[in-house]
Parts: sequence; C-alpha cells; structure tokens
Amino acid sequence: MTNDLTNLAKSEDYRRWLSELKQRVERARQRAVANANRELIKLYWQIGSDILQRQQKQGWGAAVVDQLARDLKSAFPDMRGFSPRNLKYMRALAQAWPDPEFVQQPAAQIPWFHLCTLLDKVKDTAHREWYAAKALEHGWSRSVLTMQIETAAHARAGNAITNFAELLPPTQSDLARDALKDPYIFDFLGLTESAQERDIERALTRHITRFLLELGAGFAFVGRQYRLEVGGDEFFIDLLFYHLKLRCYVVVELKTTPFKPEYAGQLNFYLSAIDAQVKAPEDQPTIGLLLCKEKNRLVAEYALRGVAKPMGVAEYQLIREVPPSLETRLPSIDQIEAELRPDLPEGAA
Repeated sequence: MTNDLTNLAKSEDYRRWLSELKQRVERARQRAVANANRELIKLYWQIGSDILQRQQKQGWGAAVVDQLARDLKSAFPDMRGFSPRNLKYMRALAQAWPDPEFVQQPAAQIPWFHLCTLLDKVKDTAHREWYAAKALEHGWSRSVLTMQIETAAHARAGNAITNFAELLPPTQSDLARDALKDPYIFDFLGLTESAQERDIERALTRHITRFLLELGAGFAFVGRQYRLEVGGDEFFIDLLFYHLKLRCYVVVELKTTPFKPEYAGQLNFYLSAIDAQVKAPEDQPTIGLLLCKEKNRLVAEYALRGVAKPMGVAEYQLIREVPPSLETRLPSIDQIEAELRPDLPEGAA
C-alpha cells in the first residue's frame, strides 16, 4: 500500500491533475472572496443611501448615525463595520456614487478600505473611477493605491512623447502608449538632483521591486548594462526589460541632462541591435524609453519624427514635486461630523 502511494505521488499524471485541482480550488476561493466583497459593498452602499435619504426627508442629524451604530452593533455583535465612523463612510459612498448602478462598476469590486481611501483622497469622479479600475485590474494593495494617488498616476499615464502611432499597429500603439508615463517619480531612491547616471542605475536595480511598480504592470527586468556586440565593438544598454502584455523588449536609456536629439539616434541603434540579436520571431518590435532630467516637448517631437524605431521620451524626478491638491470634493470625515453635528465647529472632537 505504501509503495502504491509513493508511486502515485511520483506519477506525472497525478502531479499534473493535483496542480489543476489546486488551481481550481484557488480560483473558487478568489471568486468566493470577490462575491463576498461585492455583497458587502452593496450592503454598505444601501445603508449609506438610506442614511442620506432619511436625513434629507426627516431632517435627522448626527444622532441617527450614532443611534444606528449602537443598534446595529447590538443586533450583530459578531459583525464588524458598524461604527459611527464607518457609517459616515457609507453615507459618503452613496453621496459619491448616487446611482444604484454603482454596484456594477469596478469601484464596487475593490475592498472597502480601498474605497475609503478614494473617498478621502480623490476629488474628481472620473479620477476616482480610474483609480478603482486600475486597482481592480492590477490588484493594488491599499498602500500601493495610496502611493499611486499621491503621485498623480492618472495624470502621468500615457503622457510620454512617442512615435508609436506612426510606427506600430493601432492596437499595439495604444497599449504601448498607455504603458509609458511622464514624469516618472524616483523619490524612493533617496538621491539628490546631482546624482550621476550610474548612481541612479545602481539605485534603481537595488530597489527593483519599487522601480517595477513605478514603471507599471507588465514590466519584467532583464538586466542592467546589458552587453551587445556589433561588428566587434561593445555597447551597453542602461536597462533592459521585457513587457509581458506588449510581448516585446523595452530598452530604457537614462540621461541626467536635458533631452538632446542625438539621444534618439543612439536609442534607435540599440533597438535595431536588440531586434537583430535578441528578439525572437514571435516577439513584437522592441520599443525604447528615454528618461531625461527634463525635455523641450517640441524638440523631442521633432527628434522622434526622424527615427525608424518606436520610442518614447519622458522626464524623471528624483525629488517628488508637490502635485495639485488631491483633496476630495466630498467632505472629509471631520467635515461630515461637523455637518451632522452643527453644534460643534468643524474638526472638533
């Protein structure tokens, strides 16, 4: 019997079957969690909508929220989430998404505390929906979502200067454009503006996980100072990646000076070499990204018109600039409390 079990465990057919079963179980677990989350968000939206409507029709103030919190916690002592603070978030949720169709949108499929972060930090409806969709698509944690909001990811995505529309098929062009951003924020490196190229390269590879997060979904790191030999001469690419969604190599060249037209020529050469020596037949054309300390947009646009390979130009920041106000148009929790308790000044405990 023992030998039979040992042989079974070693069987390739059994291991393959077990692997498939594990995947099914994991997918089922994920669907169960997702369904449970959707039901919870739906419930919270309904409670928030009820609070809004009854306060408007009945003229009830903060007392109804506090009383409701006590009664719900008494009725469901084992269920978390019915604190006065959380009920105010539910009210804010219904105020931000007043349409019942909200339950079909991406925002209703992300975790509750992700939604609370959006309510606290994002003022624009379209921007909230953008972050919700990206958080759902890429599985962002709450801390990653916060970081993306604080670095204004919605304003940077797809903002690099490129020649993709002229050199890539429409579908590939759109995906490639969306994969690049401008500017890139490298404040996590802890470097000053006087840092040299090699210092930045080394720091980026030391912080590769954070670097890949800033680059965006789909980038896989291949190497730094990637060696190429062309006609007996050696050349070294600053950073080489492979993009899993675009199915192509991405050459990144880093410059600590403002953009110069000759940089595009150098990058064009590297792309040609990668296409000739590294790219597989099933891969899409290699694309390039020039990261410069600053750029003249018109100069960059003119420079890209004269090259044969697809590439983009973007700036990077070693010290994050303070973005425009990201405060929500919705009231903060303190403001909500002040609104519901008119006898207290805004911000009072």
